[in-house]
Amino acid sequence: MQKIQMNKGQQGFTLIELMIVVAIIGILAAIAIPQYQDYTARTQVNRAYGELSSMKTAVEEHLLRGKYTDTTTGPMTAASLGRVASNITEKSDGSDSFVPSFKIDDAGEGSVLVVMGGDASAAVTNATITLARTADGTWSCDITTTPNPFKNSYVPSGCTLGGADV
Repeated sequence: MQKIQMNKGQQGFTLIELMIVVAIIGILAAIAIPQYQDYTARTQVNRAYGELSSMKTAVEEHLLRGKYTDTTTGPMTAASLGRVASNITEKSDGSDSFVPSFKIDDAGEGSVLVVMGGDASAAVTNATITLARTADGTWSCDITTTPNPFKNSYVPSGCTLGGADV
């Protein structure tokens, strides 16, 4: 009896095939990582803006009740406004960077602000988000940055970057 020998198929990948796969993965990673970092920075700014915006109602209530930041009886503070500290707006000592500023003599004009820090992306660290209130109750948002270059795409809609419309 004659033994029939079967042709064995390819048993693995060649070195060039593996190198091509590694090169493709490297190219995809080179594109994806910067995009992911931009996405992370943009969402962190939007989160901080949303957390700060949620304070507007509490500020309005305090102003209607005559509670300002420069009064000794029931002053407007982060705690009295119900502010919960955020890990992306922490100072280096771990305290919250939230600052309300409404003085009795200013007829309701003032501002609340936070400074990005803590666990925030390096691209947005030290950016200051300020919500300012005029005497007629109109709120506006402005973002100032130092010293990081700040992309316009990070700015939430309804805000301006350094006083300029985005």
